[in-house]
Amino acid sequence: MSFTYSPGNLPFQRLRDVRGALLQLHKALLHSERDRYERFHGRIRSKGEFFQLVVQDEWFSWLRPFSQFIVQIDEALSAKEPITLHQANELLDEARSLVSPDEAGTNREQRYYQAIQRDPNIALMHADVSRLLSKNK
Repeated sequence: MSFTYSPGNLPFQRLRDVRGALLQLHKALLHSERDRYERFHGRIRSKGEFFQLVVQDEWFSWLRPFSQFIVQIDEALSAKEPITLHQANELLDEARSLVSPDEAGTNREQRYYQAIQRDPNIALMHADVSRLLSKNK
């Protein structure tokens, strides 16, 4: 028997909850990285300039997997064909991997680790996402 998305199914609701928490975390990470970038390179003058930096500058490249993953969840949840339980669980597994900081890991893992260390709000958001992802694995 194959389950498909319905609002009452726990893995699907958890995926929606994780998506919301990741979106808030992503916004906080962008804000934190903007502050760091401005300390090194001077003030970013506009939202358009900031957007271009986020999309093109190497400084922000480690955040792109977060952006892409949130879009991936959105697409899965709004697709014409409902996602299966297996697909929902795969996305949750991918989210666990995405939010795995590592002081000695890949650039993304290291930068994420550093952001958690320097910003208590990011640390709290990381804990929230991790809590959501650890429920009933």
